[in-house]
Amino acid sequence: MLKTLLRSTALAAAIAFAPAAALTLAATAPAMAQAQGGDIVVTYKDDIATLDPAIGYDWQNWSIIKSLFSRLMDYTPGTPDLVPSLAESFTVSPDGLTYTFKLRKGVKFSNGREVVPADVKYSIERAVDPKTQGPGAGFFGAIAGFDDFSAGKATGLSGIETPDTETVVFKLSRPDATFLHVLAINFASVVPKEAVEAAAGDFGKKPVGSGTFVLKDWVIGQKLVFARNPDYFVKGVPHIDSFTIEIGQEPLVALLRLQKGEVDIAGDGIPPAKFLEISKSPDAKDLIVDGQQLHTGYVTLNTKIKPFDNVKVRQALNMAINKDRLVRIVNGRATPANQPLPPAMPGYDTAYKGYAYDVAKAKALLKEAGYADGFSTVLYSTNTDPQPRIAQAIQQDLAAVGVKAEIKALAQSNVIAAGGTEGEAPMIWSGGMAWIADFPDPSNFYGPILGCAGAVQGGWNWSWYCNEDLQKRAVAADSMSDPAKSAERIEAWKKVFVDVMADAPWIPVFNERRVVAKSKRMGGEPNIYVDPTRVINYDAIFVKN
Repeated sequence: MLKTLLRSTALAAAIAFAPAAALTLAATAPAMAQAQGGDIVVTYKDDIATLDPAIGYDWQNWSIIKSLFSRLMDYTPGTPDLVPSLAESFTVSPDGLTYTFKLRKGVKFSNGREVVPADVKYSIERAVDPKTQGPGAGFFGAIAGFDDFSAGKATGLSGIETPDTETVVFKLSRPDATFLHVLAINFASVVPKEAVEAAAGDFGKKPVGSGTFVLKDWVIGQKLVFARNPDYFVKGVPHIDSFTIEIGQEPLVALLRLQKGEVDIAGDGIPPAKFLEISKSPDAKDLIVDGQQLHTGYVTLNTKIKPFDNVKVRQALNMAINKDRLVRIVNGRATPANQPLPPAMPGYDTAYKGYAYDVAKAKALLKEAGYADGFSTVLYSTNTDPQPRIAQAIQQDLAAVGVKAEIKALAQSNVIAAGGTEGEAPMIWSGGMAWIADFPDPSNFYGPILGCAGAVQGGWNWSWYCNEDLQKRAVAADSMSDPAKSAERIEAWKKVFVDVMADAPWIPVFNERRVVAKSKRMGGEPNIYVDPTRVINYDAIFVKN
């Protein structure tokens, strides 16, 4: 996995720096012909919050949004390897500051209109526009004009130009080693302006894109139905005719239905209480996909709410959590974490040991901070098993150092909303939501969740942490787009994350493997069910003949 990730990141950097680099590749397509047709059923306990690519940012809607929309760049299914998608080809200037893309001809939105360069410009400006209140604006910070547009001093991004009917030009204010990855994430999805305006603020429920599927029906709280887009620009993709997401299914019930053949993918995974039983069953090899993912589960400590504005309090709570016990709750499908980056991500510091579990030291540090008798707070969690049980274990550990934490177990969308509202959520256990890498680069574990750009209304920096010095160092690291400086860049990121932990805005808890339950009739390699950039790759899965 690590070698693959390094290869992908190095490729992106090499493309971005090569003199007048030009690349033309086939759009994402399977390596071999797969069975075509079939309708499948996927289950989730909670409803989908939104299908708007400028706003949606959780693991549940991420996969779906990927399939409803297209972007200039994408990834080979099941890998972190970049390929052009809406772009037919592109060139990069020798200084890495100008990217020129030629659009694929004849691509249509599901409303029948052809995709044109102005749609690309509009879509990215919409993602950056503060009025959208989306969490992804910061990804586009290297585009010229970003600061003025974000501050309301301009009406658009001066660094995006559309000189003719097939060309989009990006001019950057600084090199960005991750820019091609940025153009492959959901926030760069291309949408038609007229459909957004016609939806009158409800585009998340009435999406129009140019992806592999289209939304056919959505009964709130019950189901969503997606059908194959007959006009998709890659022949033979997707393989299935439709997928229906059934809402309101408890994970245990969904698993039992899957074993009976009534469900094809149990979206919430295998409940820990059933994992050992299922894993030892004769059908295990046909039902279970167990794969590594770039994931860190953590507790956020809101630096804008007392007493978490006190670094000693945050450090003390990092010492108060028994992570080995939390790993046991998920049947050992994780390893204890001591830093934001997962071990397979370039930049992970193997020498850093983090905060050891030590109740006595945690109490002493709380006393130094002026909280010898502890304090009361609120810990948010999603309400899908095993997250409430993990939250309860965290609650017990906090009680042992005098901290009384009330648990609020809510639907995922409500927890996300609370985290993105300043001053609302003192602590959040991120389990079931975050953080799985959007793309295989250490910067992705900083910008949206620990960087200043993520500490905004609707953002995912739920600790509301903003260290201006580290922010400058992060920008400097990402500006090292020369492949010759890749080792220096990774070393710079390593130091950033170690210094983040000195400020302790998080309690890193564990790095979890992804375990998916699928029916026997589902085909495809394991890596498309634990896709590193999509979670589940609906474009690539298929029903066996």
